[in-house]
Amino acid sequence: MTAEAAAVAVVEDFLAALGRGDRDAAARHLADGAVMIFPGGRRYTTLDALAAASAVRYRHVDKHREEYEALTDGTGDVIVWSMGTLFGENNAGVRYDGVRYVDRFRLRDGLIVEQRVWNDLAQSGVLTARAETEIEPQWRPRTPD
Repeated sequence: MTAEAAAVAVVEDFLAALGRGDRDAAARHLADGAVMIFPGGRRYTTLDALAAASAVRYRHVDKHREEYEALTDGTGDVIVWSMGTLFGENNAGVRYDGVRYVDRFRLRDGLIVEQRVWNDLAQSGVLTARAETEIEPQWRPRTPD
């Protein structure tokens, strides 16, 4: 397995663990001193701090992880990009889906040292909606055909 493929596997496992609320499993992939930087410049150095801050924004969030790209930079760190969409439920109980995200990870010695997050949550309005009808159709939950 290449270093890039191994790094993608680490990121996938980290994001899957976060999505199911398993902070202990996710934390195994973080290096000491890791930093997670979210929209608005919000910085977290622990998953507990991230979870506490997220609780005021939504009840649940997870990712449809649709695409990965990985490369090794000039320092030997592996950079992994994860792209897809967010889904979940806001604090008013309104479900949402299809909100774009991009995460950029830096891994060193097989551990995440940095995560940078970009998404359209603020632009979508899903976090402040009080009813599904307040959400544009592209961000409403997917319905089976």
